[in-house]
Amino acid sequence: MYVIIDHRPSVTEAYASSLAGEGVASLGLQPREFREWFNAASEADVEGVQSVVVGEFEGRASLSDFIRRRTPVPILALSEVRNLAATLDLFSAGVDDVVRTPVHVREIIARSNAIWRRINRLNDRVTCDRMKVFFDGRDVEVDGVPMILPRRERRILEFLARNAHRRVSKTQIFNAVYGPFEDLVDEVVVEGHVSKLRKKLRLRLGRDVIDAKRYLGYQFIGDRGDIGASSHALSPVATVPHFTPGDRVRATADFAEATLAPQTP
Repeated sequence: MYVIIDHRPSVTEAYASSLAGEGVASLGLQPREFREWFNAASEADVEGVQSVVVGEFEGRASLSDFIRRRTPVPILALSEVRNLAATLDLFSAGVDDVVRTPVHVREIIARSNAIWRRINRLNDRVTCDRMKVFFDGRDVEVDGVPMILPRRERRILEFLARNAHRRVSKTQIFNAVYGPFEDLVDEVVVEGHVSKLRKKLRLRLGRDVIDAKRYLGYQFIGDRGDIGASSHALSPVATVPHFTPGDRVRATADFAEATLAPQTP
């Protein structure tokens, strides 16, 4: 789930609608609403957040520390005006990327995925025997041939593959794919989606790659023997001992200074 924060409802609604068109769950909140929700959100709700997109409003730089207290998700700041000083200030505050608007949501998704891979040492895919699961929106491949899945099933498979190091609950999958505030769909739909997905994969691969345990949840087992060795690499929330927040700030600030043209007042 992507969280969009802006004081203008028209902005949050526009991005939420575009993300929905890409099959990505989102939640649009005003700054005060976000702080109230984030403080009270359960661990399952917070784990369902994939990225935070921050619009232009006063005091937005302070949100980075607030968000980092509970999750290391990518934070992207939207900028309507090209300004080197303002960009560097945002990087120094802990923002992972500053994106000039207007911008297509596909670019936001791609930038967010790139940040995940960089800070958590993730690959852009999980390879399991004859199957490849990509994290950039591409279709799953089996024996090098794309396997077309409905977007919800593909999102569920991506979520399970990212979290192959652990078993995830139906609620966690629902929050990641639909969002915690989806009230038109019951989370029981997850069972139907996973059941169909498992059957399709079983037919193509000849075996199960998703393990389901009643009351315990689901786990992407892939090449079962490799899970223990790759659990850290697949974790979307793994911390990296040799990559500190200071390293992140310096790297992103250097990148911005090198790529942005000097801005006159």
